[in-house]
Amino acid sequence: MPPPSPPSQAAGQAPASLSVYTLPLHTLRILGACAISLVLWFSAGRAVRAALMWLGPEITRGDYQQLRYVLTMLIFTLIVLNELVVMVGMLHSVRGALWEIRARREGGEADESMFGALNRATLVFATIYLAWSFHREDAREFAMFDLTAHADEDLQGTLAETPAQGAGGLVGLDVRISLGIAVAAYLLKTLFGWWHANGKVRGSGVLTTFFELAFAFYGLNATIAFVGARSDWLSHRTVTTMVAGWIEQAEKAIPWWKGFWESVGEVWPHIVDGLIVPLTWLTVASLVYGAFAEDTRAVVRGTRLDTVADRMEQTHSLTRTTMTRATTGFQERWVPPANAFRLAARGGAALFGMFCLCYVALRVGTDYADRGVRTLIGSEEPFLWVVIAPSLEFVEDLLVAVLTTCLLAATFDIAATRGREAGEAVTA
Repeated sequence: MPPPSPPSQAAGQAPASLSVYTLPLHTLRILGACAISLVLWFSAGRAVRAALMWLGPEITRGDYQQLRYVLTMLIFTLIVLNELVVMVGMLHSVRGALWEIRARREGGEADESMFGALNRATLVFATIYLAWSFHREDAREFAMFDLTAHADEDLQGTLAETPAQGAGGLVGLDVRISLGIAVAAYLLKTLFGWWHANGKVRGSGVLTTFFELAFAFYGLNATIAFVGARSDWLSHRTVTTMVAGWIEQAEKAIPWWKGFWESVGEVWPHIVDGLIVPLTWLTVASLVYGAFAEDTRAVVRGTRLDTVADRMEQTHSLTRTTMTRATTGFQERWVPPANAFRLAARGGAALFGMFCLCYVALRVGTDYADRGVRTLIGSEEPFLWVVIAPSLEFVEDLLVAVLTTCLLAATFDIAATRGREAGEAVTA
């Protein structure tokens, strides 16, 4: 059943049903309309992730260690790519419940297929994912899974004084092999990126994303191996010693210097979690749905991600192509969230505040709910949590992922609709 159209409104005013204070209700409305597809997407993604998490540590152990490390890094690359695909898929699955998308359809704009959204959005998503180091959580989970799955083998190896193979597949690859694969991945991602920009090969955007991730991870492994081997040399370089001396002199000369940066260090993680990260995910939603009734390039304008978006069929058209190269520098970290804030602000400053509040409240509420459930269940039975914990964590992650997706979609819908209606009123 199609969602109801927003009621008519006076010139220059947003629909009453799209008040920013109805964001939680709008989120729940989208959840009610698309819950099944969201749960299916999340469950399928977790099934693939679990299979890859199991396969990675199994491949790591055995003979031909360097070859196994190459395959382990490949598995980890697929784990991260799976996260990107699932998130884009979940966002795309709720398109039909958004009023803005309905307005675009009524305006004659063709719907973008799921494959088209993946082909277009995953590459920019991957760049943002790497720029903010979201992959570190994947690496941490991969290492912990390996340690718990093979704890007995590692203990026996320790007693026998043989080195444990552990999660070495993420850091143990020879630097020369890492560099060779990283160079090959860079060349392939450049080739597929050119094909994608020129519409030469179907699916070239997803393949470019895969090789971008491979280039990043194999290159990171080579960097870690090189820096680890050269750490003593680097510590004696003139520039390193000079910078360390400047910091030490500043701490001595400016009494409040050290205390100031300690205070910033305490507050900064909360600013990132409460403001920057929500804006980053809103950037991803903007990429999937198309920018707020404007050129989709606005999301990445001012960065090196800003490339081909010149051919626009009409005002609400989605960008059919995306960047041909991806980097993870300062611009890619900060400019997309800044542009997402600028675009969201068109729905009103209150919308941005309500969005961040709901984003944080969702996570805080889930943590308290988790504690409450654990308290109710108790731990009288030995090893009870070994059986219960995985299921409880799955449900918790499911709720957070599904509600976050609906919240992002609802925020985009309200901001885009209000901005479009205000623009039409001004034009009239």
